[in-house]
Amino acid sequence: MAVAAVALAAAAVATPVATASAKPGKHLVDVQLLSFNDFHGNLEAPSGSSGRLVTDHHIDPATGAPVDDTVDVGGVEYLASHLAEARKGHDRSLTVAAGDLIGASPLLSAAFHDEPSIEAMNQLGLDVTSVGNHEFDEGYKELQRIADGGCIDDGDGENNQNSCAAHEYAGADFDILAANVVEDATRKTILPSYAIKEVDGVKIGFIGMTLEGTPDIVTAEGIKGLSFKDEVKTANALVPKLKSKGVKAIVTLIHEGANLPKEKWTDPATGTVHEVNATYDYTCERGGELVPDSPIVPIAKNLDPEIDMLVTGHTHNPYVCDVPDPKGKSRLVTSASSFGRLYTETNLKYDLKKRDIVRSSVRGSNMLVTRDVAKAPAQTELINTYKELVTPIASRVLGTITADVTRTANASGESALGDLIADAQLADPSTVVNGEAPVIAFMNPGGIRADLTAANSPYGEAVGDVTYDEAFTVQPFNNFMVSLTMTGQDIYDLLTQQVTGANAGSHKILQVSEGFSYEISSSGPVEGSVMLNGEPIDKSASYRVVTNNFLQGGGDAFEAFTRGTDPYYGGLDIDAFSSYLESSSPYTPGALDRITGTH
Repeated sequence: MAVAAVALAAAAVATPVATASAKPGKHLVDVQLLSFNDFHGNLEAPSGSSGRLVTDHHIDPATGAPVDDTVDVGGVEYLASHLAEARKGHDRSLTVAAGDLIGASPLLSAAFHDEPSIEAMNQLGLDVTSVGNHEFDEGYKELQRIADGGCIDDGDGENNQNSCAAHEYAGADFDILAANVVEDATRKTILPSYAIKEVDGVKIGFIGMTLEGTPDIVTAEGIKGLSFKDEVKTANALVPKLKSKGVKAIVTLIHEGANLPKEKWTDPATGTVHEVNATYDYTCERGGELVPDSPIVPIAKNLDPEIDMLVTGHTHNPYVCDVPDPKGKSRLVTSASSFGRLYTETNLKYDLKKRDIVRSSVRGSNMLVTRDVAKAPAQTELINTYKELVTPIASRVLGTITADVTRTANASGESALGDLIADAQLADPSTVVNGEAPVIAFMNPGGIRADLTAANSPYGEAVGDVTYDEAFTVQPFNNFMVSLTMTGQDIYDLLTQQVTGANAGSHKILQVSEGFSYEISSSGPVEGSVMLNGEPIDKSASYRVVTNNFLQGGGDAFEAFTRGTDPYYGGLDIDAFSSYLESSSPYTPGALDRITGTH
């Protein structure tokens, strides 16, 4: 059953199932919740670091430094099999998610508007999910279509996307919730606010939300006319509505998350304590902790005590932790990393008399989606169908690279791949207007989603060849290129916003094009160091710059872009990247000397 856009701010979607009465004295029953988040359309097993998780640590005998032990995990064929196995022996089981199931997806899903990923979620038995920020990548009207079904008249593959390529798209069989996303004109939520699930005498209400800050990290045009409401106020206002329907067991699915500190690990041979990366099974029960100023912490602390647990996402971190509710009572907060590499199994007792979760019984564990199990046949069939349809697009060789071009940044924040993308955007002719070409390009580091490696791909091209599939995996958002005019002062302010304000806690160093350089400090660019082709930037002068429409709309808290004037929209960023790879082949990464200093 596809979820339709609804007309009530607190619309409910209930899925009734046959109810069984408890035997006398047997009022406590076992319930299983399986959850995951931030799948991002990873149908095939993700490769490289995106397909690994840390399991333990050991000491490198050559350096004496701790080294991560990792395992290859993920892939929807394996995720579906693990979930099916986990459900065995559990009569009361529900599968839920916390957003970003689609968006920023590999080409296999994105080439078909992420319809394959929703079909995969239908097959693996997802019951309900919240929206995340990436569900808005193609705009909220498209999100509603994703929920409801139907086809886009997109020119049968123009711009390397094709809706309903295999068959009529039927929509989601699970509930997609957006409790805090309201259409300004109607004051109604764009999708249901909550869903009530009943299974064998157990009734649980799920409230689903994205982070309030979604407008800061998505393209402005796609959410025009929407308001994103405070998460705590939204959820707390829904609690009495659920209770009025006889629902006392409440779970919040929220696309906001926690950051993790370095984990303490003791070398068993020497007893030396090292700071290391967190393992997949990071828990507060074993001494871990969430960074206190993590966005989810104040939300969790202030949600109504009637809410029994939180399934979270967004930060791509693995954790199972306790954040006490306003009454000081323990409340579980979980996140299962990203890309289908983990799922969280939560087991709890439900009191059939009180119709509520026994909070003290709630126990969660993050479980690896290992690749040593049989693949789910239905998922394999789905993948093969779309792989055949995408091959003509994906296998086209754009050019060659002489060495890996990676996102790995130096101490100043500059990366070889960031340089390549910024240069491609500067060279893009689609943003030249009235003969005036941009002179500086800026690229957000968070939009660079994978490395370019010289190794062979599944399409069998020669070593060093770069296919469209590989290029798209690097830049999967289909953002438009935009040129605009900014003053020198705007540019100084822009560079300052990389390390201050909303970015003070987690610096976002923009990648810049050849000919532009500066020295960064902890408070912003060093005065007088901002140069264009060897000449200092004049704060009172105007410069034509190019970026993507995400940044141009003020994304990632770069408000200075919104001051730009005379915007001109060009082509897609992936087209600019592809064309540059073709014209610059063979490409060799250069020295990282555009940004100096430390921050």
